[in-house]
Amino acid sequence: MKALIALVTLAFATGGAFAAEEKKAPSAAQKAQQERMSACNAQAKEKNLKGNERKQFMSECLKANPT
Repeated sequence: MKALIALVTLAFATGGAFAAEEKKAPSAAQKAQQERMSACNAQAKEKNLKGNERKQFMSECLKANPT
């Protein structure tokens, strides 16, 4: 029983360390990608695109504006 408690405690402690590591600030490339996504999303919204049309537009929009 003590081994199980120790194992569960270790799992939570390790998971907390990974969660803290994930909260790093985004890199410049990630920021650029987020900006492109926002711009393309806004354009898709203006055009009232839905479903497959929206997916197609987003794909083409993101390819047209590489980092």
